[in-house]
Amino acid sequence: MIKFGTDGWRAITADEFTFANVRRVAQAVADYLLETTANRQVIIGYDHRFLAEHFASVAAEVLAGNGFTVLLPEKALPTPVTAYAIKAHGAAGALMFTASHNPPEYNGVKFIPAYAGPATPDITGAIEKRLGAPSTIRRKELAAARREDLVRSLDPQESYFNHLLSLVDVRAIRQARVKVIVDPLYGAGIGYLETLLGSLGCEVKVIHNWRDPLFGGKLPDPSARVLEELAARVKEEGAHLGLALDGDADRFGVVDADGTYITANQVLFLVLAHLVEGKGLKGPVARTVATTHLLDRLAGAHGLEVEETPVGFKYIGQALLHKGCILGGEESGGLSIRGHIPEKDGILAAALVTEARARYGRPLKEVLAALMDKHGPLFSERLDLPVTPATKERVLKELGSFEPKELGGHPVVSRSTMDGLKVVMADGSWALLRPSGTEPLFRLYVEAPSNESLHRLQEEIRRTFRI
Repeated sequence: MIKFGTDGWRAITADEFTFANVRRVAQAVADYLLETTANRQVIIGYDHRFLAEHFASVAAEVLAGNGFTVLLPEKALPTPVTAYAIKAHGAAGALMFTASHNPPEYNGVKFIPAYAGPATPDITGAIEKRLGAPSTIRRKELAAARREDLVRSLDPQESYFNHLLSLVDVRAIRQARVKVIVDPLYGAGIGYLETLLGSLGCEVKVIHNWRDPLFGGKLPDPSARVLEELAARVKEEGAHLGLALDGDADRFGVVDADGTYITANQVLFLVLAHLVEGKGLKGPVARTVATTHLLDRLAGAHGLEVEETPVGFKYIGQALLHKGCILGGEESGGLSIRGHIPEKDGILAAALVTEARARYGRPLKEVLAALMDKHGPLFSERLDLPVTPATKERVLKELGSFEPKELGGHPVVSRSTMDGLKVVMADGSWALLRPSGTEPLFRLYVEAPSNESLHRLQEEIRRTFRI
C-alpha cells in the first residue's frame, strides 16, 4: 500500500518502488490537480539515486498525458531548488523524486504544492484517497510530449542563486575570504555550494562531488559519523569550515575549523543569533517540539515569540508561511528563513553559516561558547530506542496516563501531548518521548543544563517505561 509519510512516499527500489507504482502516484497527483486548480504547469525534480531520472521521465509521461506542461531538468536537482522553481515559474506544484537521507536501496517521491513547501496532511491525504480509487492511467510517450512542447527542459540554478544572494550579506562574505571544504555526499547538491561560495570569494575545495547511487557505502546523511572524512580534511587543509548536504540537499551538516561537528541544534542557535543580533531581524521563531529550547532563551532575550510545532518540516513551513517567522528549524537538520521558500534548504543554511562565520571572524565553537555563557547552557541528545510491536503498544498506553510531578530531581512545570509526550522541568530541562512514524522504535529527546543531568533524565525515562 502506497502511503505518504512524514515527507512523501518512500520504498525499496524494484520491490514496492516500481515504474508501475510511480505511474499510479503520478496519475493520483494529476487527478488531484485537475480537481483543485486551473494551473496546468508542473515541475519534476530528481536526485542521484538509482534510476531517478527514469522514474522522473515516467511521471512526466503521465502528467503530459493528463494535459499538463511539465518542466523536466536534464540533471539532478536539490529538493529546495525544485521547490524554488515552483515559485519562479508559477507552477501548480512539483513532484520530487528523492528518498532524502534514507539508505541507497530506497527511492521516494513527494508532492510539493504551489506554495513551495512540504505538503500538509490534508493534501497528502487527498492524493492517497485518489490512489485508493480505480483510475485510468493516461500517458503520452516522452518523445511525443517533447514534440508537442508538453515536456520542456528546466535549469533553475542561476535564478535560485540570484535569490539566495538577496538573502545573505555578499559584501561581508567577500571581505572575510572564508576557506571552506564542501561535501555534497555524492548527492543532488553537487555543483551548488561550491559554485555559490566560490562566486563570493571563498576558497573552496570539494570532496565526494560525483554521482554514486550507493553514496560511498554510507547513508547520505550529514551526521558526525558520516562526516569524519570531511572533519579530517578541514583540519588538514586549515579550513575555517566544513559544509555538507544530504542526498537531496535539504539538510545541512557543519564542521568547525578544528574538526568538531556542530550539531543542528547548535547551528540553529548560532544562525538565530546572527539573524537577530547581526542583521537586526524581528519576528516569531518556529521550532518543532523536539528542537532545542536555546532558541526560546535567545528569542525571549529579544522579546520574540516562539511557535512550537509537531515534528515535521511541513508544520514549520506553515509557520513560515502564515506567522511571518524569521527562522524555522528542526533538530534533524532543517532550516529556512523569512523571505525564502517554506521548505528546508541545506544550501541556504550553509550560506548563512558562512555569513555568520564571516561576521564573527572566529571559530564557531568560540561563538557558541559565548552564546551559551549568555543564554545557556543547555545540552541535548536524541536516542533511538528499538521496540517490539507489543512494547510499542504498551508504552503508548502508559504515555497517556504519565503525569509526573517531578523528573530528574526537578518539579515538572508543563506537559504536552502535541507529538508524543513532552515534559518540561523547572530548571529548563525537558524530555520528549514519541514513536517514530516510519520505524519500529521510540525517539527519546532530552535537553538539560549539564550532560550529567541529561544522562540522568535519559536513564529515568528508560527505566520508567522499560525501554
